[in-house]
Amino acid sequence: MFVNIIKTYRNVIAICDKELLGKRFESGKFQLDVKESFYHGKDEPKSKEQVIELMKSFSNEDATFSIVGKKSVAAAIEAGIIDQEGVGEISGIPFALVLA
Repeated sequence: MFVNIIKTYRNVIAICDKELLGKRFESGKFQLDVKESFYHGKDEPKSKEQVIELMKSFSNEDATFSIVGKKSVAAAIEAGIIDQEGVGEISGIPFALVLA
């Protein structure tokens, strides 16, 4: 999974499944654009365990999470950031937006 931490007045944590990077998904009037400039951080891809720990640490701060992909959403559920009811889907791709 790729993680990009964007530091603004509140941290924005962008997380996506590696294989979705650079792709666009559409369903009716909705679209999900997994832009490399937003989701790809400066680091190499992270493991599920690393992503879960990162999400847990930032969930206690003033942070926003943008999470895309089956693996990334599953990690967010396991980390306790979201539950299944907080997950949307576009063209079969799960996503979640979370204000912590």
